[in-house]
Amino acid sequence: MKKQGNLFNFFAVAAPGLTTFCADELVQYGLLTGKTSDAIEPGGVAFRGDRLALYRANLHLRTASRILVRLGEFHAENFDQLRSRAASLGWEQYLRAGQPVDLRVTCHKSRLYHTGAVVERIAAAIGVRLGGAPPVKKTDDESGEDDAQLIVVRLFRDACTISVDASGALLHRRGYRLATARAPLRETLAAGLLLASGWNASAERPSPLIDPFCGSGAIPIEAALMALNIAPGRNRRFAFMEWPDFDRELWRGLLDEADARAQARRAHLAEQLTIYGSDRDAGAIASAQANAERAGVDALVRFACHAVSAIEPPAEPGFVVTNPPYGQRVRGGADLRNLYAQFGNVLRARCPGWRVAFLSSDRTLLSQTALRLDTDLTFINGGIKVIVARGFVDGG
Repeated sequence: MKKQGNLFNFFAVAAPGLTTFCADELVQYGLLTGKTSDAIEPGGVAFRGDRLALYRANLHLRTASRILVRLGEFHAENFDQLRSRAASLGWEQYLRAGQPVDLRVTCHKSRLYHTGAVVERIAAAIGVRLGGAPPVKKTDDESGEDDAQLIVVRLFRDACTISVDASGALLHRRGYRLATARAPLRETLAAGLLLASGWNASAERPSPLIDPFCGSGAIPIEAALMALNIAPGRNRRFAFMEWPDFDRELWRGLLDEADARAQARRAHLAEQLTIYGSDRDAGAIASAQANAERAGVDALVRFACHAVSAIEPPAEPGFVVTNPPYGQRVRGGADLRNLYAQFGNVLRARCPGWRVAFLSSDRTLLSQTALRLDTDLTFINGGIKVIVARGFVDGG
């Protein structure tokens, strides 16, 4: 990526259920044109752009898991072809001599099916360009603290696609959530749920928002970040910062641009933002408050320790967006049917005319709320398929 004007093929990896929202975000930031449906592929969204586009995507996307640079695509039905064609790629743009790599290989319906042998040939190919095969080691997707560069290699029907990870730690690692409650919701899923709810974060005055099962605060904090135009990647590092051609001046300019937008939005909203988070677990509320402080939104999000039955919503209709317990990740021994019935009763009594969006893995539990819900959309949360339940609260 020698010059900003050069165009490259990128791929925004997104969890199941989030690809459409990720594509919409790419459109929002001018990174995707044309039909979004044409750009959506299994596992994410393909787009093209220059180095500025790559930096911008990592900085601003709220629902993507990582951004890949598609380094090359070619046919390989034997190991000689694999090694020679991989050696022709521009590895020196992304790696320094001797830098470790994490080669993650998948092989489906291809003559080359032994992943270990593919790793050996790709490492050797890199060595041709850099003067020596790099050490191969595993990276930590959560911390991103390893010095190894992640390389993703996919073989399907003898077509080989090689991509370089530009993100490092997964993009849900915003840098603010050091303290977590039980079964924490990833920040990317929290942002996706907010977008799915239809909450008007960018309005002149966003509608009130309540999360009565807030845990460590991901949903209220992500809501505040969205409303204030705070870039989710503002306070973290990325893998591309270690690339030989990293443009510090370009990156600094992007940060200044993002900060100016956030400051202007904060000044505009002033006291007009109403976001509440509550939970009956005092430890969870302490974590949420600490996380909000690190995110810089502690003055704008109000947390309280109490049960769902004690919520006190403002008179103005708004949105309830939340992730209640659903029995598979948090086991407290209680019958969750009663909790869901109570949740529905509280909403009808105290939030008539409000919109609601929440996650659950169990349709039986959803039925206990007696709310009219759209259940067509699903996410994957911690390996569990969960329903995104959305609806309008009628008066009780």
